[in-house]
Amino acid sequence: MSSVNVLWGAPRLHGELLKLGIEVSQATVAKYMVKHRKPPSQTWRTFLENHVKQLVSVDFFVVPTVSFRILYVFLVLAHERRRVVHFNVTEHPTAEWAAAQLMQAFPWDTAPSYILRDRDRVYAKTFRTSAADMQITEVLTAARSPWQNPYVERLIGSIRRECLDHVIVMNEYSLRRQIACYLDYYHGSRSHLSLGKDCPDGRAVEPPELGRIVAVPKVGGLHHRYQRRAA
Repeated sequence: MSSVNVLWGAPRLHGELLKLGIEVSQATVAKYMVKHRKPPSQTWRTFLENHVKQLVSVDFFVVPTVSFRILYVFLVLAHERRRVVHFNVTEHPTAEWAAAQLMQAFPWDTAPSYILRDRDRVYAKTFRTSAADMQITEVLTAARSPWQNPYVERLIGSIRRECLDHVIVMNEYSLRRQIACYLDYYHGSRSHLSLGKDCPDGRAVEPPELGRIVAVPKVGGLHHRYQRRAA
């Protein structure tokens, strides 16, 4: 019992044993309980799972255009259903611009409790002040540790592999349009292993009685949604 409940002390273990009808002193429980080397603390993965409903991630990634300009894409991802709450594109990211995006993503009283981000210098005083004013607690990953922000990093990889690696980006407008098109597919059609192979917006199972299977092109034909349609 003590080995699988590392957060329990002798009083808690003793109380549980009493509820099971086992009469033993608390001193005996303290003597024979498993001794841990250091006080237990939750892992980073446990933190993410415990706060999944109140946690969002933000991150930037870069996209080169056909004329070799560098554009920056800003993403705001809600962890619970892997939904992209907000995105935007700019050539000149600043703390003021990032703070404005945060306010656009969460108007009124919709702000989450926690925001997970890296230590990029673009998240300067203006961004931090805006987050504090919205009563959002910032959780920073360790330096050069993208694996500590896994959900948004995985999303960025999906956007690259499944969309941007197959198109030519002309300018901000075309990049914004391509990402919006992909996110429409991502939210409504693409299945996710972490969501039980459902999509973020939810997708009903279509039984054979609904008709034959048809393919609906998505993202300019890069992907398809398969659904049933009456003959």
